[in-house]
Amino acid sequence: MPLYDCMLLAKTSVKKEAIMNLVARLGKRIFQCNGVITDIKSFGTVQLGYGIKKLDGRHFQGHLMQMTMMVPPSFPKELQYLNKEDRLLRWLIVKHRNTVYGLEAINDDEGKDELSLFGSGSLYRKTDEDGDDDEDDDDDDEYEQE
Repeated sequence: MPLYDCMLLAKTSVKKEAIMNLVARLGKRIFQCNGVITDIKSFGTVQLGYGIKKLDGRHFQGHLMQMTMMVPPSFPKELQYLNKEDRLLRWLIVKHRNTVYGLEAINDDEGKDELSLFGSGSLYRKTDEDGDDDEDDDDDDEYEQE
């Protein structure tokens, strides 16, 4: 199952208990579809770049929540009921791309030797090319002071 982020932007006039009820209802729907919630974050009240116009006025702030979940690919289409939710200003589903999880992550040794690309020596170590400068100092005889 792919990994998704669900971003929820709720009105500031909505109480935290109501937001948590909305998240709990969404979580129950995820579990009914055999999905797993991996993380829930609350970013608190955020200032919006522009006002979002709703029936009860224009909103310049909102409560931002993020749910990370592993659900079947058909699940985001089932979230259209959030459009009718009057407590939300906006919602968004984002799919994580190129994420390796499960047994593939355990057996995958690609990228294991990424640090071997860098040399183990110091940045200030002298190389053979740096040592050639001493040989060029023999030309001092050409420039005599009078």
